[in-house]
Formats: sequence, structure tokens, C-alpha cells
Amino acid sequence: MSTKVKIKYDEIQDIVVGEVPEYPKYTTQILNLANQNSQGTRPKVVGQMSDLIQEFDGRKVEEWIEWYEERHPDAREKASDKVEDMVDKLKDAIQKIDREMIETWVKDLVLYKTFIGLRFQEAILKKVADIKEMDYRLATKEEESRGIDGYIGYIPVSIKPHTYRSKASLAEDITVQIIYYEKKKGGITIEFDF
Repeated sequence: MSTKVKIKYDEIQDIVVGEVPEYPKYTTQILNLANQNSQGTRPKVVGQMSDLIQEFDGRKVEEWIEWYEERHPDAREKASDKVEDMVDKLKDAIQKIDREMIETWVKDLVLYKTFIGLRFQEAILKKVADIKEMDYRLATKEEESRGIDGYIGYIPVSIKPHTYRSKASLAEDITVQIIYYEKKKGGITIEFDF
């Protein structure tokens, strides 16, 4: 009989470092967002941490701090400046949010983005058809049951995420042309070879 136990990050930090800072509710979410947007702790600012920790041969957190700060003396200040600047921008943005904006955002997320997310296959078919200078159509339910998502001209196609290629042991046997897609920031990248 196996045992499964979860160790919370705060508990790990308490064991390894010996101190766990306390933050007011929601502040770490805001700081994480500000850091993400400002890229304050990216390797170009603070160094490649995964490599640095491998180079470090000490055992105690105090040794790590001293070792790191000798190599990157201004990194924490530069990172803090970037995050602080973004927090100021977020404070300004929060002041602009009102009920009307919230309702517009909820409508966009719940209605438009959901619809687009579920119907993006048609956009992919249309784009490929435009490139091939052919017509397109979505598959019927009967065609879908055979793994066909649509047609480009007379060619049956299946639309799959780019990760599908790496799944070699899939039980599904697709005998039609495949259009691969990858969702990226700002759109979808598609790839096909027919």
C-alpha cells in the first residue's frame, strides 16, 4: 500500500530556509502579475537561476545569498524596479475599471471567446481553403464520426493540435490529411502539407 503526501511550498520554505514571509491577501497575486508583465525576474535581469543553483556548492541559504549577490550585485534592485513600475501601472489601470467595463469583459469572455474557441476549426478551414484557392465546408456529424473535421475542396481533413504528432501510440487511425495548429499569443499557427 503506497502513501501519497503533499508538502506545501510554504512548508518546504519553512524547512529549507526557516522563514516564510507573510503577505496581505491578494498582494502576491498582484506582484506575480506585475512580475510576469514586467519580466522583472527573467534571466537577463537576475541570471539563469537553474544554472546558478547548479554552480553553487554550498548548503545553507545564507551561503547562497552571499554567493549569488557577489555574482549579481544589482539584480534584486533591477528586478524590484521593474516590478514596482508595473505595480504603479496596474494601480492606474485598476482605477479605470468600472461596472460597464466589467460587464463588457464578462460578455467578451463568456460569449465571444467561448464561441471563438469552439469554432476556430472553421477559421482554420477557411484560411487553408483561401491559400489553396478552393472552397471549404465543415464535416457532417457522420463524417466527424470517421475523424473528418471538414473538407478543403474535395480533400477530407482532420484538424489536430501540434502536440498530436508526438503521441505515437494513439489508438485513433486517421487516414485523411491533417492540419496541425498551435495556439499562440495573438492567434493560431497552422501547418499542413497537401
